[in-house]
Amino acid sequence: MKEINRRNFIKLGLASGALMALGGSSELLTKTYGKRETQKKVLILGLDGMDPHLLEVWMKQGKLPAFQRLWRQGDFRRLRTSIPPQSPVAWSNFVTGMNPGGHAIFDFVHRDPETYFPEFSGAETLETQKTIRIGNLVLPLSGGEVRLSRKGRAFWQILEDYDIPSTVFKMPGNYPPAATKQRTLSGMGTPDLVGTLNHFNYYTTKFAEIKEDIGGGAIHEVYVAENKVETSLPGPINTFKKDRPESSIDFTVFLDPVNPVAKISIQDKEFILKEGEWSPWIRIHFRMIPTQSAIGICMFYLKQIRPEFKLYVSPINIDPAAAALPISTPKSYSEELEKRFGPFFTKGLPADTKALDNNVLDDGEFLQQDDFILQERLEMFDYELQRFDSGLLFYYVSSTDQRQHMFWRHIDKDSPLYDPNQAAKYGRTIENIYVDMDRMLAKAMDKIDKDTILIVMSDHGFSPFRRSFNPNTWLKENGYHGLINEWRQGREDLFMNTDWSKTKAYAYGLNGLYINQKGRENEGVVNPGAEKEALVREIAHKLENFRDPQTGERPVLRAFVAKDVYQGAYVDKAPDIVIGYNQGYRVSWSAPLGRIPKEILEDNTEKWSGDHCMAPEIIPGILLVNQEIKAESPALYDLTPTILQVFGIEKPKEMIGKPIF
Repeated sequence: MKEINRRNFIKLGLASGALMALGGSSELLTKTYGKRETQKKVLILGLDGMDPHLLEVWMKQGKLPAFQRLWRQGDFRRLRTSIPPQSPVAWSNFVTGMNPGGHAIFDFVHRDPETYFPEFSGAETLETQKTIRIGNLVLPLSGGEVRLSRKGRAFWQILEDYDIPSTVFKMPGNYPPAATKQRTLSGMGTPDLVGTLNHFNYYTTKFAEIKEDIGGGAIHEVYVAENKVETSLPGPINTFKKDRPESSIDFTVFLDPVNPVAKISIQDKEFILKEGEWSPWIRIHFRMIPTQSAIGICMFYLKQIRPEFKLYVSPINIDPAAAALPISTPKSYSEELEKRFGPFFTKGLPADTKALDNNVLDDGEFLQQDDFILQERLEMFDYELQRFDSGLLFYYVSSTDQRQHMFWRHIDKDSPLYDPNQAAKYGRTIENIYVDMDRMLAKAMDKIDKDTILIVMSDHGFSPFRRSFNPNTWLKENGYHGLINEWRQGREDLFMNTDWSKTKAYAYGLNGLYINQKGRENEGVVNPGAEKEALVREIAHKLENFRDPQTGERPVLRAFVAKDVYQGAYVDKAPDIVIGYNQGYRVSWSAPLGRIPKEILEDNTEKWSGDHCMAPEIIPGILLVNQEIKAESPALYDLTPTILQVFGIEKPKEMIGKPIF
């Protein structure tokens, strides 16, 4: 089997890329439904990652007047997040009114116990099994399918049963969109056109300055000859051809011999960029066979012309006007938005954090890109807010989360990457996005009437991420994980150096730890029942009592035993232990996909310096409502039955949440 590395892992779950949909179906309903007028309305602003501590500080300083006004009108609480507080898990709690035991999303990454290989938790792509071969071509006779992995019904599907209209804009973890006639646009988890969650392209004559095994993108070494650069833009895998080659489009960059200006020619388009300038959206067609193309949109950024040539091309987003994969319900919703606003970001988390982490974009260039995203979101919010007159509107913003991830190092003097000069320049980036959200909230408060319940929420808060913990290394050092060759430790992903006959436990994903159980894992060694139970409790206890020799702190604040904290039909699919990290700590960058470094703890030297994959009590979310909250300690899954209660709908029995009013 071809070796798999971290860079192409996400392609595992989306193997057929964009082309599945060219001859396939997502089984989504495309007809809109009869709209029922409702006197009561619910408007929800989902501000990913907004932190209650920062919010209170800046409210008290008078920097967030709209948030202050909403608190005075109604109520403010810290909102209990999910276990673990990962975004797809947390938002699934909110969507379904259940915890992971009910909706079966436990992490970004799940594992196949038969192969010990990772699986993308959000969606599964099934290629068509009915094909016909004609020469080198493989033509589908029936469509493939993209399946949403989340179990349970979304609250807007329940509202649809009662003919209550909903618009759900960019709900995380809702790719492909849950089958409905409601207006929905998929959010976090939506891939780019090549079938990954993030894949930029960077063209440079100074290849050596970028590390070769870059995650989240591809580096292309190019040459300038006669003031011209000739290269190509890679696209999705061509599943119509027997050898499944990667598609590509040739393009040329013509450099002005004197001025810092270039002309880019790609397909039938030509455009001129100055050094340090972004292009508008460029629509491109990857031809698969004469009758089929995958259409995408991307932006070009001319970073530098000389002395070194540097050109960044954003991940190729699915074109909302001709979506090659399912991104909205009905399909016409994304087309409607594109017709009104032009091409827009469709990738789940559009800000290119990987380009910033790998020094392809600097802080200022990343903020330029995220400002494009934010401005686009605010314009669409104005549109949806103006036509919101019945039912429910949920509107999501990602910039609050992404900027905290990447710029926390500028407000945390204990960060390994803290630089006072950079902090002076970018230290207010996080504060500024909170101020932007205050302005957005003010618009909402001015629009709503007395019959509208306004909810402002986040899925979790934020914490500094200074030190990395390698759980598999800890397991090895404590005698729970065996290696085939000690000298190869730290060189391979996917447990390729693990001796399963000598392994009792292994960690996968950002927070999950599994027992190598007989009858469940392919090479399990631990008996289910009393032996496994004792081992789970033993490992959890030791994790919680382990100390960082450098700081004296406990990297793991809580080691949750899954069966103690989850309820529902899918508890048996959960990790056996969910690791809740302490403030300042998180799983290392190499651990989620089965690499076992030599050191248990390391400094986090990535620009991704703020995080939330910790113990949930450390990073609660926010909840502000324009009426009194009766619940003392509301949780994400409590908001779901609250929404139903507003419209007089009894909650389904599988929901564990309780209304907050």
